[in-house]
Amino acid sequence: MKANNKRRYRKGVLTALLIVITCASPMRAQTIRTKIMTRIFWQDRDTDQLSYADITAADKWSIKRGWVDGFPKLDAEQQDLVQMKASDGVLMVGVRDHDDGKHQSGWVAIDTGVFEEPHGNHTHWKYTRKPSVKQKQLDTDQGNPAHLYVYDRQFYLANDRNNGFTKALPTAFMQTGRADVAKFYPGGGNHITLAAVNNTVAYSSWIDGGGPNAGRVDVVDLRQSQPKISYSFNLPTGVIHGATASSGKVFLAPADGVCWVAADTSLRQSADSVKVHHLSLGKDEESDKPMRTGAFENSRNWVLFSTGKADQSGLCLVNAALTEPKIVKVPIDVADGLKLTTPRAVLSLGNRYAFLFQDRTDSDSDVQEKLTIVELDPNRDRDYSDARVKISLPVGASKINGHYGHHAITFDAYGRYAIFTEPADGIINVMALQNMKIIARFRVGGAPTASSLWVLRNTFTN
Repeated sequence: MKANNKRRYRKGVLTALLIVITCASPMRAQTIRTKIMTRIFWQDRDTDQLSYADITAADKWSIKRGWVDGFPKLDAEQQDLVQMKASDGVLMVGVRDHDDGKHQSGWVAIDTGVFEEPHGNHTHWKYTRKPSVKQKQLDTDQGNPAHLYVYDRQFYLANDRNNGFTKALPTAFMQTGRADVAKFYPGGGNHITLAAVNNTVAYSSWIDGGGPNAGRVDVVDLRQSQPKISYSFNLPTGVIHGATASSGKVFLAPADGVCWVAADTSLRQSADSVKVHHLSLGKDEESDKPMRTGAFENSRNWVLFSTGKADQSGLCLVNAALTEPKIVKVPIDVADGLKLTTPRAVLSLGNRYAFLFQDRTDSDSDVQEKLTIVELDPNRDRDYSDARVKISLPVGASKINGHYGHHAITFDAYGRYAIFTEPADGIINVMALQNMKIIARFRVGGAPTASSLWVLRNTFTN
């Protein structure tokens, strides 16, 4: 985003709702007897500082906002906070600058201040301290990261301009003075998306749409003391902008449909032997171009993503455990001028759902935006082939500006509540998933919204 555009949206803009942890009964606020404690994190684009809040409910719901101790002071005109993710009580946040990493970019690792106390067949969550920065790496050598993932409880941060990625162990961040918390691996380029399997092998992509790197995927052995690319292969089309791993397969999102390969955890394949499988999503009826997606969500052995526009819109599901996976598409009624966001999945009281917003494609539009909830497994047989739309609800407006300004949603650790934002009105909502009703609304100001391409939720589950 150019500096002058950023100034235009500077005032009070919040981004990246993340992490919710709670333990209580999903009842209306006026009848709740058990105190509920929930901690959420989001980014404040006004100051480029990380904000958090504890939400409680006794006689009524309330919110107490705070700031992360020790968070570095960033140059609000030169730097952006990008994606963030949590694992093992640590929150990692990416920092990107407007000068291809030459100003200062990298990451910040934060102790969330939440402690898990196991109690036999359940867990209690203790909020023992304020969140604080444990370690950080901000300099001119970090390659201007954007995408951040957690695979097998470890962080993978894409260092775009360095044509590689950083792998980091969350628990090591909590050990003061430890120098080996993060390790760089070559692989991928320009604007990297990646998938990793069993902390053994990584598939790191290039976003190029043409030339020798179009559709290129680098396969990296994560076990070598001297990191190197084992081999590379190319997808039928380029502009790869999504990757994930599930059930021994790696899924990638190029310009045409979805591609998958068997995860080569033994590193026995080569560029000539790897077999690329293609799953078509059809063609756009107006442009006649292949339909595609941009990011994935995993739920059990299923890979979820959205695609299409208007009457071709839908939630797509792929059973990664099958020998020959196929596309299952749930059509979703989407008005002209709206587009589905990446789905977010949750297990709630024995039911599995996917939540997708219908956000505006034009920030000046006044078309009513919605939240669509899809019931993934109506008969609870763990086969999502019978998934169906449960309900679509009107929501307050987004405030789109580039990648920023989309609605964001996340869930508590037990799947009893959803917390989502209404960016244009500066509101954070709490929804009880038992009846899909909003039970609390908090005006936090600015435009609380999703960071970069998706909203990242907590990993503090049993």
